Amino acid sequence: MSQEFRTIALIGKYQSPEIAGSLQTLIAFLRERGRRVLVEEGTAAAVGSYGCEVAPYASIGGVADLAIILGGDGTMLNAARRLAEHGVPLVGVNQGRLGFMTDIASDGMLDSITALLAGKFSSEQRFLLDAVVLRAGQQVHQAKALNEVVVSKGEAGRMIEMEVKVDGEFIYLLRADGVIVATPSGSTAYALSANGPILHPAVPGIALVPLCPHALSNRPITLSDQSKIEIVLAPPHEARIHFDGQAHFNAHANDCVRVVRDRHPITLLHPPGYSYLAMLREKLHWSETPRH
Repeated sequence: MSQEFRTIALIGKYQSPEIAGSLQTLIAFLRERGRRVLVEEGTAAAVGSYGCEVAPYASIGGVADLAIILGGDGTMLNAARRLAEHGVPLVGVNQGRLGFMTDIASDGMLDSITALLAGKFSSEQRFLLDAVVLRAGQQVHQAKALNEVVVSKGEAGRMIEMEVKVDGEFIYLLRADGVIVATPSGSTAYALSANGPILHPAVPGIALVPLCPHALSNRPITLSDQSKIEIVLAPPHEARIHFDGQAHFNAHANDCVRVVRDRHPITLLHPPGYSYLAMLREKLHWSETPRH
């Protein structure tokens, strides 16, 4: 695949001064190759712009050919939600912990970016979720999520009850600590810790994963990515709705959380040799020699 990346945006983890060195190195590297470099305004405020143009997400979405994310999966999630509607491709340099989506190692950053600028990369589309909260039939909140939408008991020290419907069909009245609605991207995140299925990114599915259900027969289920999922809080229960674990909304009894596939996907770029299954083997320590 060949594509010219002339204007490149750099987005870093705000709370991590450790990215400053990588950011400075990458800026010098890209400028030497005649690229126009933008530094996202929050990143610039946290660690500096090093003489580059400072731009908000809206401006990046309008002019950037590529966004390079410096940080972990959380930084990628935030950037993906902000840039999805603009169609800017994303590539991640992992300076976090696991790095399921930021798959360029920091110590090999320049080699991987060199290959990318030369057109040596693979691209992959991931879909997001679009969630709205309805109260008495009126929308009171809307948000997107690349990983998952979670309806949880919040600060309550007891289970909550939710009526769950898929495409208008009643599925069950769930008594649990909550429920996760996850994309394939999110299937290796919170949903994985709740014994949800791992979905390959090419699978057009959405995972519905109960959190600590009272009935052990309430099992995770994979639905079509074209499904409309509705979760209604049964009175008198209230809940907290989380979007990628980075934003939340407090819902009341009888509120309905409606989740569908968002119409704007994101495009992730991967360095040569990238393999999703190899990434799982590495991150999840599959086939690792047992320790004695």
